[in-house]
Order: sequence, then C-alpha cells, then structure tokens
Amino acid sequence: MIGCYPGSFNPATIAHVAVAEAAWQQCQLERVDLVLSRVALGKEATDGPPVDDRADALRQLLANRPWIGVVVTDSQLLVEVAHGYDILVMGADKWAQITEDRWYLSAAQRDAALAGLPPIAMAPRPPHIIPAHAVELEISRQLWGVSSTGVRSGRNEWKA
Repeated sequence: MIGCYPGSFNPATIAHVAVAEAAWQQCQLERVDLVLSRVALGKEATDGPPVDDRADALRQLLANRPWIGVVVTDSQLLVEVAHGYDILVMGADKWAQITEDRWYLSAAQRDAALAGLPPIAMAPRPPHIIPAHAVELEISRQLWGVSSTGVRSGRNEWKA
C-alpha cells in the first residue's frame, strides 16, 4: 500500500517528516509519497522557491528514507492528487480546509469529491477535529503546532 501526503512543503518541517513516518509505520505502508502541486489550490501566489526546487530539496533531505517518495503533479484538487493511492495523509487542519464550501460549486460537488478520496490517515492539529472515518496518527504533541509558516517567520528549529 502506498500513501499520498500532499503539501506545499514550503519549507519542509520536522512535523512533515514525523507525519510521513507515522503514516508509514502505523498504516504499514510500503511508501509515502510527498506530493507537491505545481500550483497549490489556495496558494497560487506563494513566496519562496519554485516547486521543482522544493521537490529537489525534499529528495536530498529524505535520501536516507527510501520509503518516502517525492512527486510533483499538475493536479490541484485532493481527489485528483490522491487518485490511485491507497491512503491519503493529511493534518486535521487540511481536512477542515477541504470541507469548506468555497472550494466547490455546490454542497453536492463537495460531497462527491470527499467521497472520492481514498481512506484517510490524519495527524492531530487542535482545535480541528479528526473525523470518525479517519485513522488518527499518533505523533508527539510537541509537533501539533509546527508549521511552515512558523519556519518562514523565524522558527528555524522547526525546519527539517
């Protein structure tokens, strides 16, 4: 089984690596692919390195973890990004975001997109709730608040 962990990884954090490792171990996956969209939905204007540079940096960072792959895609919607994967890995904050009506033309379209997702393995991200149908990944509470935004704001100890 192969997991799909979408994100911008701008930059990669210690929490990203911990979530990938938790999914790999706890879901007994052969591989976890970190998947970067060329143009991430909702992040069309991002500061920082281009997606191919971020993918190369991830490959170098994770070279000693052969069970992690790095993939770049033109897809934006998670139902398309995760197509063909056995498990979708995400944080509870991402789940809260993708269930927002603003990304869809209608509630029916949202429901159809969410129904098209593979099973989900989710990392805690309080105050967001992990839905009952998701596998809750066990990661250190110290990592729950770690973010790329924090790294870009100077929290260098969070950078992977």
